[in-house]
Amino acid sequence: MNEARPIITFAAGVHFGAEMVFDDLRFDVARGEFLCILGPSGCGKSTALRLIGGLLPPSAGGVKIAGSRAEDAWQRIAYVFQAPRLVPWRNARDNVALALELRDPTVSKRERRSRAQALLERVGLGADAEKFPRMLSGGERQRVAIARALAVEPEIVLMDEPFSALDLTTRHRLRQELIELWRQTGKTIVFVTHDIDEALALADRILVFSRKPARVLDVITINAPRPRDLEEQGELRAHRTHLHALFHTLGNGAERAEEEKL
Repeated sequence: MNEARPIITFAAGVHFGAEMVFDDLRFDVARGEFLCILGPSGCGKSTALRLIGGLLPPSAGGVKIAGSRAEDAWQRIAYVFQAPRLVPWRNARDNVALALELRDPTVSKRERRSRAQALLERVGLGADAEKFPRMLSGGERQRVAIARALAVEPEIVLMDEPFSALDLTTRHRLRQELIELWRQTGKTIVFVTHDIDEALALADRILVFSRKPARVLDVITINAPRPRDLEEQGELRAHRTHLHALFHTLGNGAERAEEEKL
C-alpha cells in the first residue's frame, strides 16, 4: 500500500431528524498522524468520531478506513472515551485483557493476561495490576483505558475528550505520556477536544470545526518540536492567539443568532 495515501478519508453528512449536524464534511487523516479535532461544544466533533469508528451510519456519503468502509474496518480501530468505562469487578489487568477477550476469543487467558500486564507496565501501572478501579485515581483509570485500547493492536485510536474530567496537573502529565506512547507505537490518533491548549500541545495538525452545521473552518499544521511550551515557543503563541480570536468570533456569532430569535 502507498504509505502517502490517507488512512482515513471522511466525506459525509449527518442529520438527526430536522437537525443538520454536518452536510458535506470532508477531511483526510494521514497514516501515523496525531490529528486533533477542535471546536465549540455541540458542534459535531464526537459525531464525526463515531462515524470514523463505524458506530453511527452517515446520512450521506461515507468514511473510508484504508479503502474499506468504516463499518467494515472495526478491527483496525480502538476507542478511548471521556469516562474510562472500566468494569468495577475486574482488576486493572483483567480490564485491559477484556478488550482482547471480546475482540479475539481465540487468544488464551494466559496470553491475554500477559499482554495486559505488559501494556500496564508501558503506561506506568505495572505495579497496580491487581487493583480494582475504585482503588485507582481518575488519571490511573484513564491510563488503564488507554492500555485497553492498545491491547487489540489497532492501527487507529479514537479519543473523545479523554482528559477533560481530570484535574489540570493530571491532564498535563497524561498528555506527555500519550505523546510518548504515540511515538513508541506509531498509531494514528484522532483526538477530539474543545481545549485550545490541549490541541496545541498534542497535535501534528488541528482541524477547527464551525458551529452546526459543522464545516472545517480552519486547518492548522504545527511544526513546533515536542515537548511543547505554549508560553515560550513563538509558533504556538501565534496559533493560540489565532484560535482564541476564531473561537471568539464563533461565540459572538452564536450570541447574535440567539438575540435574533428574541
